[in-house]
Amino acid sequence: MSYYYSIPLVNEAELAQARALLGTGLARIIGYFREDGVKSISQLEEALNDRNAAAMVIPAHTLKGESRQFGARRLGDIAEVIETTARRCVEQHVEPDEVAGEIAMLRGCFVETLQLLGDAAPPASMPQYQAVAPRAPATTAPRPAAFTAGPRTFGRRTG
Repeated sequence: MSYYYSIPLVNEAELAQARALLGTGLARIIGYFREDGVKSISQLEEALNDRNAAAMVIPAHTLKGESRQFGARRLGDIAEVIETTARRCVEQHVEPDEVAGEIAMLRGCFVETLQLLGDAAPPASMPQYQAVAPRAPATTAPRPAAFTAGPRTFGRRTG
């Protein structure tokens, strides 16, 4: 059994804090997390296939940060190991083969996390999701306005 399975999928206290701050906006932010996560995981898988440690750093960092904003501990910790290892591989000019196991775990962990987070979001506003395959970019629907709440912010950066 992998060490990662001893880490809770989601820290309920951190998720409750996000829910309290965001209210019904939680579903929208989870939608952003879903879109960005699919993209990050695809980029990490491609970077591993290309044996390109430098291409792993940003998607792993993004996935780590976005996971932790909801208390998604397991996914955030896996992404952190990938990011840290990729940075070390870049510095040492070695290939990132040692994170193949972590990258292989990401997709399943991501799906489980989304299911748990979907249960935590207000049901009426939660967008439906079928698979984690990347979608073509939307060209007709504009993105919602940026959302910030107090000192802690969630979702995508603005400006």
